[in-house]
Amino acid sequence: MTKNKFISSITILLFSVVSVSCNGEKKAGSEKKEIEIIPEYIVELRADQIKLANIETGTIEFRSLSGTLKVNGTIASAPQNLAMVSMPLGGFVKSTSLMPGNSVNKGQTLAIIENQEFINIQQDYLVAKSKLEYAVADYKRQNELSKNDISSKKNVQLVTAEYKSLKVQVKALEQKLKLIGIDPSKLSDNNIKRSTALVSPISGYVKTVNVSIGKSVSSSDILFEIVNLNKLFVELTLFEKDATKVSKGQEIRFFINNETEQHKAIIYQTAKAIDSDKTYKVYANVQSTCKNVLPGMYVNAIIETSSNKVISVPNEAIVNFESKDYIFAFEKNKMESGKSFTEYRMIQVQKGVTDSGYTEITLPENFNYKTEKIVLKGAYNLLSAKKNAGEMSC
Repeated sequence: MTKNKFISSITILLFSVVSVSCNGEKKAGSEKKEIEIIPEYIVELRADQIKLANIETGTIEFRSLSGTLKVNGTIASAPQNLAMVSMPLGGFVKSTSLMPGNSVNKGQTLAIIENQEFINIQQDYLVAKSKLEYAVADYKRQNELSKNDISSKKNVQLVTAEYKSLKVQVKALEQKLKLIGIDPSKLSDNNIKRSTALVSPISGYVKTVNVSIGKSVSSSDILFEIVNLNKLFVELTLFEKDATKVSKGQEIRFFINNETEQHKAIIYQTAKAIDSDKTYKVYANVQSTCKNVLPGMYVNAIIETSSNKVISVPNEAIVNFESKDYIFAFEKNKMESGKSFTEYRMIQVQKGVTDSGYTEITLPENFNYKTEKIVLKGAYNLLSAKKNAGEMSC
């Protein structure tokens, strides 16, 4: 028998009970009779109505339920996998062939940069290197003469100072050359150049290109952004109340750009404090490589929360009435006019995690779930009986 037939049958039976009650009052006329007033939160049914409505009662139990959290976040890249490429001394862009989305390898040329300062550094280096060679020879000679008391200590000190000064100068210019991409060991007076190659510090994809031919760039300008997609992570924002529901090692399923393709990530770190806006950060490593997953993208994610034993009831034991959730608890059995009746009490609850046909509930503090019996099946029929009884009241 369907639920609608149950409800219809219950309605007819209830209508009969109410009609008899009303007719009895009219026949009594002016006779004084004590009338039972049933509270709004109580529903009563006869034994035959209970059987027809297929109502079953039982006890509340603890069950292990696992739930999900739906949260939002963004795709990000670890600092070592994102490169902002600049030219340390600036210059003019001579050439480039890259476009956003191009793949590049570590050490690959991104652009050719020209700068007169490059020539000056090479010149200073070669001159200082030549002077250093003479200073080294003079330093050795003066030390030999000093051992034989031929050269004065003053001359030795002057030569030593000059030697050390030139050595420092050459080392500093070597570092400047390396900074602009010129190998000092390969530099000679025959291959001084006015341009140098700007190379990629990592392998990955070109995210941004901020150059054009002939453009003047400074040392602070970001010319290229390179991102490595092999180690992306998801930064998720949770509400403060959900902070205890996540931990390291939990799995995350996320989607980008409203796509149906599902991606996976594993939580590797959670924030150690709540932000000023009462939110909580969670970080998870993306498990698969996908070219359409890029840093900065907005994601919708589902976190599998850990299983734990909670007070739970079958989903069908919970009814919604006037935008609130209720369960029905057995109140008492009674006899009226030789007929057996059972009363059920409506208990407001708060719903929690739902899993495998059961729902976590939060009960009122004064409700003893260990001793109370609740309606496990037929709760909607009880709710219908309550509504119909209200409509048919005298």
